[in-house]
Amino acid sequence: MPETVPAKPSVLFVCVHNAGRSQMAAGWLTHLGGDRVEVRSAGSAPADQINPVAIEAMAEVGIDITAQYPKVLTSGAVEASDVVITMGCGDVCPIFPGKRYEDWELDDPAGQDIEAVRPIRDEIEHRIRALLTELGQSAG
Repeated sequence: MPETVPAKPSVLFVCVHNAGRSQMAAGWLTHLGGDRVEVRSAGSAPADQINPVAIEAMAEVGIDITAQYPKVLTSGAVEASDVVITMGCGDVCPIFPGKRYEDWELDDPAGQDIEAVRPIRDEIEHRIRALLTELGQSAG
């Protein structure tokens, strides 16, 4: 039986600190998916602030994530999401039956300079575009 995708799918991005990869992914999905996709991000051990280099890398492509902040991962956020995409958070992500899970292996931008973060940002964009296609949504 084929997977049914809701009219407005909900995606949750999870990494440990919710300061780099998951924030960039949420920024891309919000930018490309617009109001056709509900976007959440969280971390298993949230940092105090978003990685400034991640903010800079996203600003270079015209996406402002400065209003975002690291949020703690809750079971409720996972339950409310159709797709849960983890980025190096290992076994700390709660698993609920019937959810679609993907683990994206991406370098951690923490402590890296802009030259190292740009390819991570670009890889996330590529994956977000593919995800939108899988969800039956076009990239805006």
